[in-house]
Amino acid sequence: MNEGASVEQPVPAEGPAGPHDDVAPPRTSGESDAVLGRRAQLLATEHWGLLAARSTAQSEVLSRITIFLTLVSAGLVTIGLLGQASDFGGWFGGASLAILAFLAVIGFMTQVRVMNVSEEDMMYVVAMNRIRGAYVDLDPEVADVFLASPHDDEPGMKRTYSFLRPRRLSILLGSSVMLLIVVNACVVGMLVGSAVIAGGGAFAGAIALGIVAGLALAAGFMTFGGVGYRWAWSHHAPRRSTPEGDGRSLR
Repeated sequence: MNEGASVEQPVPAEGPAGPHDDVAPPRTSGESDAVLGRRAQLLATEHWGLLAARSTAQSEVLSRITIFLTLVSAGLVTIGLLGQASDFGGWFGGASLAILAFLAVIGFMTQVRVMNVSEEDMMYVVAMNRIRGAYVDLDPEVADVFLASPHDDEPGMKRTYSFLRPRRLSILLGSSVMLLIVVNACVVGMLVGSAVIAGGGAFAGAIALGIVAGLALAAGFMTFGGVGYRWAWSHHAPRRSTPEGDGRSLR
């Protein structure tokens, strides 16, 4: 096709929603190959920028998790060595509390950062879904090639994260967020239990309060994450919504 020649664009037909129908406005006909090519290049550039930002965020948060877990390991080893040196008496209580308090603070900061990056990752996926939908606008024939979703709503996000099967509870249980919640709950539980022992409390009471504190921390972080997730989607206006019954899988 010669440059400057008009390209007749398909006009969406009225009728029941099909698997590739969306809420995006119809494209304007009469655009040249040069215009469409320039638009595709701009979209691809933005797509690569989102991929780079997503990769950077993931790399940074993995480094943070590694640093935190290293500190926890080193802290527990240090407490053990201090206990042997002090025969678990005298200044050992104060030293162990200081170490555990430090780990709890670092763990809280790491947990917040990991949860923020999880939201950022979801943000990048939604943005790339929207760009993928723009690719479909440019060439509707590619819609059947994409396994990731071209829809920038919540079902589209879930499909892009797992387009061979639905996302289930195993995704949450195996996530980095859940790993840190468990580690932080254990650290806070040990901190509270140690504080009870240092204050002259009974060992059984220290264990009970430590468990309660750890469970409370875990429940608080999970509630915070759930509320933030629902808030984000309630304030997001998708450009292209997933049609009902769009359960495509690899074929």
